[in-house]
Amino acid sequence: MKIYSKSKLNRVKRGHNRATYDVEKINSILDAGFIGYLGYVYEGKSITLPMAYGRKDNKIYLHGSQANRMLLALLDAKEMSMTVMHLDALVLARSGLHHSVNYRCATLFGSIRKLEDPREKELALFCFMEHMMKGRWDEIRSMHQEELDRTLVIEMTIETASAKIRDVGAEDEPEDYNLDVWAGLVPLKQIAEYPIPDEGLPQKMEIPKHVLDYYWENKQ
Repeated sequence: MKIYSKSKLNRVKRGHNRATYDVEKINSILDAGFIGYLGYVYEGKSITLPMAYGRKDNKIYLHGSQANRMLLALLDAKEMSMTVMHLDALVLARSGLHHSVNYRCATLFGSIRKLEDPREKELALFCFMEHMMKGRWDEIRSMHQEELDRTLVIEMTIETASAKIRDVGAEDEPEDYNLDVWAGLVPLKQIAEYPIPDEGLPQKMEIPKHVLDYYWENKQ
């Protein structure tokens, strides 16, 4: 089992019994998501924004316009942190204090660089697209060179990370378990609904197999 070493940067302090540094488990959290939350500093102000990403091995890929304020700030800092979180259930306890949620959460730390080589940029964007939906890249038109030139692509190397997972029921005070109060879980999940074609020609076309595959895999 490969694990990230613990340090002051990535060590989980509160609820450390729910922490994991296992690389495979952390990657499974990243692969189950598509949106990460990134923090950066702009003109002395701390800002956090969501952003779509792609992952391959220990690399995270982000892209935006060449004038993207967040990506440029991260490049100036030469490092970044990103958090991905999945909400799995509401935990309804017998007292307000012990209400909670079940979740899977991974936080990454690493160095970043700007991809300049056109082939590297294209491979990074392929990774991004495949992370969104496998098979999609081969079904769309090739990028124009001017589109590639206008796109800023960032590669993060994950140097360390940690995850925190809660997947249990209510944890009430011992004396509360006999109270006449309902307690339990309300499971939550994100699902795909049936694909809706865009206006024009797609309305007359069959839905591609890779799109239907994604729907069937994620509809419930």
